[in-house]
Amino acid sequence: MLCHGLLSSTLLLLTFVFFTSSASVPLSHGASVPFPSFLALPPAVAGRADEAKYEVEFSWGTKRPVVEAPIGEPVDNSPVLVLAPKRTNRKDPLNDFKRYTGGWNISDRHYWASVGFTAAPLFAIAAVWFLVFGLCLLFGCLCHFCCKRQRYGYSQTAYALSLVFLILFSICAMIGCVVLYTAQERFHKSTTETLEYVVNQADTTVDKLRAVSDFIASAKLVGVDEVFLPSNVQTDIDQIGTRINSSASVLADKTVDNSEDIKDLLDSVRVALITTAAIMLLLTFLGFLFSIFGMQFLVYILVVVGWILVAGTFILCGTFLLLHNVAGDTCVAMDHWVHSPTAHTALDDILPCVDQATTQDTLIKSKEITSQLVEVVNQVITNVSNLNFSPNFKPMYINQSGPLVPILCNPFYADLTIRPCSAGEVDLTNATQVWSSYVCQVSPTGICATTGRLTPAFFSQMSAAINVSYGLNNYAPFLMELGDCTFARETFSDIYKDHCPSLRRYSRWIYIGLVMVSTAVMLSLIFWVIYGRERRHRVYSKQLVSESAQGTEREKNS
Repeated sequence: MLCHGLLSSTLLLLTFVFFTSSASVPLSHGASVPFPSFLALPPAVAGRADEAKYEVEFSWGTKRPVVEAPIGEPVDNSPVLVLAPKRTNRKDPLNDFKRYTGGWNISDRHYWASVGFTAAPLFAIAAVWFLVFGLCLLFGCLCHFCCKRQRYGYSQTAYALSLVFLILFSICAMIGCVVLYTAQERFHKSTTETLEYVVNQADTTVDKLRAVSDFIASAKLVGVDEVFLPSNVQTDIDQIGTRINSSASVLADKTVDNSEDIKDLLDSVRVALITTAAIMLLLTFLGFLFSIFGMQFLVYILVVVGWILVAGTFILCGTFLLLHNVAGDTCVAMDHWVHSPTAHTALDDILPCVDQATTQDTLIKSKEITSQLVEVVNQVITNVSNLNFSPNFKPMYINQSGPLVPILCNPFYADLTIRPCSAGEVDLTNATQVWSSYVCQVSPTGICATTGRLTPAFFSQMSAAINVSYGLNNYAPFLMELGDCTFARETFSDIYKDHCPSLRRYSRWIYIGLVMVSTAVMLSLIFWVIYGRERRHRVYSKQLVSESAQGTEREKNS
């Protein structure tokens, strides 16, 4: 009786200690002080008080102010921005528990150590549960095999309460499993959509870069009446084409590598969560069923299995809290960078910006090529098509006749600034349509047989030059956006506004589901043992009453 009483008291004490420790380690949403200014952070961003709303972490004392300055030496003269410094200001166990000041950086092991420290209480609970409950199981086994079976009484109140709590915690565990399964489905869908959006944005940028490269390369082949671009320009085309393709390949390769790593992580998380929900649901159902029907041996087996699974679930809960906080850090870092973009940040690991020097050189070279192609076309129009040569000038004579062909509008001055079109010039957008009315029909000898100043061959060559010029001119805004990393800024801004809220919501659901499951199953295990003990007491008491009644009846008969 003493052994069983001590075992039950120890289990109840373990339950009390769990709730006491949980209450003494409050959940915190991080610092509530305003978002700090950093370098040239715009006033509109200063004072952002919602920076920390994405974080669910255990408070480990008062946070000290952090010096928000770039860490390390920059590789060039471009500024290095420390992202989300206030939110990531956590204790770093790898640095004597000093505050981590490196900002969001998934490539830094100190960042992972500091964010992992937020989940330390859950890992500690898992360790305490595993050790203390394991000792309780060992103590119970020793009592069962070493202590004599004592006579004990039976309390209807204890029996009823243990049954009520067993039912209550079993229901809570099942609800937690449902919440966990539903949350992981929605979280996986949300994260997959976010990843697909990022990959699509990167792929679109790569396709446009390669289209620009193709247009520039095709400019080498464009010629009108055997008049081509100068040789030095063609050499520059080869060099800039190589640089563009290199930048596109870097962006494509990094995006593919990062997306594959993230997909593997998401798939692993999904499998772990589904497996946890299924196993815990089955464990809870079987444990409740075996307890109600008094299958004590099977209950003991499930208690041992559940003892290990609960510890594992608490570890998984801590791991997911870590991932939840990393996702929140990433959202805040994206919003921080959007309002203060710079060339070099840790966000390059997710979606790198295209090299600014390459984009600027490409933009300048595309303007030069466009301008020179226009000059090539206008040179042929002015010196060949619009002059009436004598039949003796065979190379120039094509029997030109009719109205003069309007020259092509050059969209740039000599200094490559924007130039408006003059009267009598045709724009790149409609030049082909206008010139088509100046095309003549040719004889077998290749000269015009009808009124016109352009042979079909000339018109085809001029159209090819216009297509290249128009394409390069049309991609100029895109190249300007690449130069200031607008495409990445728009991508991160859209993620912060459209995807981060759902990621935050569903990751919190998963965290809540894991806490519900692990806590409810842990308490169910305890009450499996307590209810089994009370049930045995009830059966034993009934046997004593029956034996006593039979003894009294025999005495009366004798």
